[in-house]
Amino acid sequence: MFIERWTANLGKVVTVVNLTGKGVYENMYDVIVIGAGPAGASAAIFTAKAGKKTLVIDNDKGVTKRAWIANHYGAPDISGPDLVETGKKQAEKFGAEFVNGTVTKIEKGEQGLSVQAEDETYSAKHVIVATGFATDVAEASGLKTKPGTEPRVKTILDVDAAGRTNVEGVWGAGTIAGVSVHTIITAGDGAKVAINVISELNGERYVDHDVLKA
Repeated sequence: MFIERWTANLGKVVTVVNLTGKGVYENMYDVIVIGAGPAGASAAIFTAKAGKKTLVIDNDKGVTKRAWIANHYGAPDISGPDLVETGKKQAEKFGAEFVNGTVTKIEKGEQGLSVQAEDETYSAKHVIVATGFATDVAEASGLKTKPGTEPRVKTILDVDAAGRTNVEGVWGAGTIAGVSVHTIITAGDGAKVAINVISELNGERYVDHDVLKA
């Protein structure tokens, strides 16, 4: 069994060989993010920067990869693939790990949440679903959904204002959570949900603000 992982700070893919038949990652993650588009990568930037052990699982099928973007604040005239890659590198810089794979189900485990991705199973305290238009994982995991209100978005997660779903510890962010599909908005929603997850992990409201050095 082989999996591919982007190694932090190196920006390249390394093949990891699993000779045991068990999951390569056996330790509990603080946060697993499903999807590495603007919502998912933005969430991972915040959780990793806050010192939370973060894993992002992505199948490289996000619609942002097919976009040309001219209305994203701070990044004028950028291709979708470049925007996604920039987001990944930012998250990697803070220690987030990335794995190529398709998540099939989220379940409540003996300790926290269990995330099944093909032949691998990962564990986390919290899971952020940021799968864009795709609802397969939500439906397979018993997450409550409702009709979408945005153009071409048929189904979305039924989340509260903070991003919580009906399953404890599972959150929704971005298009799958019902916000506008524009990248600046989905990225912001990913950040919002991440802040809420971090706050819950810390037991107090979290603020991430760096001061400009003189």
